[in-house]
Amino acid sequence: MRDRHRRPIVASMTTTTDHVTPPVGAGAWGRLFAAIYNPVLWAGERAGMRSRRRDLLALARGRTLELGSGTGLNLPHYPGDLDELILAEPAAPMRRRLTKAVRRSNRTATILDATAERLPVDDGSVDTVVATLVLCTVDRPVVVLDEIKRVLRPGGRLLFLEHVRADSAWLAACQDRLERPWKRFAEGCRCNRATVELIDAAGFSVEHRTDGTWRAMPAIVRPVVLGSAAR
Repeated sequence: MRDRHRRPIVASMTTTTDHVTPPVGAGAWGRLFAAIYNPVLWAGERAGMRSRRRDLLALARGRTLELGSGTGLNLPHYPGDLDELILAEPAAPMRRRLTKAVRRSNRTATILDATAERLPVDDGSVDTVVATLVLCTVDRPVVVLDEIKRVLRPGGRLLFLEHVRADSAWLAACQDRLERPWKRFAEGCRCNRATVELIDAAGFSVEHRTDGTWRAMPAIVRPVVLGSAAR
């Protein structure tokens, strides 16, 4: 019988290289952003994002590593038969909420204080990497995608759910105009990033993608893509 009071494992890693996104979430706004994150996303989750998470994470297999786990919104949707679940989150205010979410979920998970650019995980040791609403936040997405390739086993999969640059020229222009203020508000999020194109350029084989609309959210982050890519 599982111990309902068993705590998640929390590990720490500090990195000091110029190839790593600077720490976020340490200031007053970072703490407030972590506190309002779930309420801000609540309508969008109910309007379809929650079901997208469920559909995507049903594909996770084996040893699974999630990048930028935030407050733990993905936790309820992981299969129960994973070999291991590892949750990486560099922002301390988010990580505190993530730890509480893992405890409430009665799941076993290892929580890492680590950025997506420098993961304390061995080469070729992970079956599935999950990135949901996180590849928009990193300063060096090419570095992150190379790191994902490093930790994935041959044939391993990247599961992604990201808002992306709009196909509409008018909306893409709005995204470009509002990119800087939105980045400041949303703790590093770039609303105009062409993420799937970056995944493809990094040498992944995109197996499938589903384009959609993140309803009940600001127009500049409504274009979303769900998919998987093989190493």
